[in-house]
Amino acid sequence: MIRLFTALEIPGEIAGRLTRLQRGIEGARWIEPSDFHITLRFIGDVPEDIANDVDEALQEIGFDPFEIEIEGVGEFGGKKPHALWAGVRPSEPLTRLQARHESAMRRVGLKPETRNFTPHVTLARLRSIEAPEVYRFIEANNLFATPRFEVSRFVLFSARTSTGGGPYVPERTYPPEAE
Repeated sequence: MIRLFTALEIPGEIAGRLTRLQRGIEGARWIEPSDFHITLRFIGDVPEDIANDVDEALQEIGFDPFEIEIEGVGEFGGKKPHALWAGVRPSEPLTRLQARHESAMRRVGLKPETRNFTPHVTLARLRSIEAPEVYRFIEANNLFATPRFEVSRFVLFSARTSTGGGPYVPERTYPPEAE
């Protein structure tokens, strides 16, 4: 079994800006900058033969480069926050690409994703952090934004099965890099 997901990579300059946000919450488990990404589709634990089917389905997805930007911060978990994130400004090309990933995974036979697509970059995992502390962080950083950057490919990553998943390993890029 291998744990897989598809995502967009974060360029180094943008990762540097995100890293500067990673302070001010005692006990937060900050994500390594090399593990920053924007998940398109969590695939989960699949056998090797299904992983091959996933790869074939991803190769069929048409891809045109587009620009995105990261703006704002937020949390998942509400009264018991478990993750802190930087948001991604909604865009039609991003939404379309994510929908293509969802369709491709359904064709492979995977169950539909039940959560709404909320594009984001996870900054920290939170455990036993009080909600008011998280909301103070969000209020202090709610105007955070990065310059636009071009997305020229998407990546199939594998992850450890432990909590938090990283480090993430790029297995394939789409479109494939020229040899």
